[in-house]
Amino acid sequence: MPNPHKARKRFGQNFLNNEQTIQRLVSAISPHPQDQLIEIGPGLAAMTQPLLRRVDKMEVIELDRDLVKRLQQLDPSGNKLIIHQGDALKFDFSNTPYARRVVGNLPYNISTPIIFHLLKHLTYIVDMHFMLQKEVVDRICARPGERNFGRLSAMVHSQCHAESLFEIQPQDFTPAPKVTSAFMRLSPHPQPLVSAHLRQDFAQMVKLVFTQPRKTLANNLKKTLTIEQIEALDIDPSTRPQNLHIEQLIKLTKYRKEQP
Repeated sequence: MPNPHKARKRFGQNFLNNEQTIQRLVSAISPHPQDQLIEIGPGLAAMTQPLLRRVDKMEVIELDRDLVKRLQQLDPSGNKLIIHQGDALKFDFSNTPYARRVVGNLPYNISTPIIFHLLKHLTYIVDMHFMLQKEVVDRICARPGERNFGRLSAMVHSQCHAESLFEIQPQDFTPAPKVTSAFMRLSPHPQPLVSAHLRQDFAQMVKLVFTQPRKTLANNLKKTLTIEQIEALDIDPSTRPQNLHIEQLIKLTKYRKEQP
């Protein structure tokens, strides 16, 4: 490849440099030749190259035009590596005849918006493997009753099983970030807990419930539902948001939607 690429802060670029870690990531993804892989933010292709050797064809989404030029050299014919130059937040993951496996080292500054974007396209996604800030992975994987359980956890758990696989140390990247990372897997539920027609209402309810995580459910929903209405659903109005289960959030969503 040509001259060294200087990581760009505005793109949140941190490039993997540890070969042992890279092989561990690829093993966790465990790609098969026929898998339809799409990588978000391939960067200097640290993970792209070993993945590309194990699949028949692969797609990548890269925003940085300079990196796109470097990626093109991996497959000059363009037959095996399909490059989409652009923003993953604007990419239509549903515009495909087959279901993809999504992988990526997500920029810390936009990791949550990307996950919310992908949740809208789960019909066309087999699974997702991401490197993220460990703090974000902990929030995603938190269960009801745990301190980190919040809006992000609830939204993800309503549609996917979340699993933290292993940590990745700062020195495994160039430049080294100031935080520890973690590698995680998201596997869509065979049947989403929240049906398609309720998802927008569910997202609004979750946002309301977790407006002030330390306040009670009654306090956060005082402009939406009365204490009596909450109690009628067999839910304690004094419950803190972090202690609510997905089924209870669905109950609240359905009840609110049915109100005139």
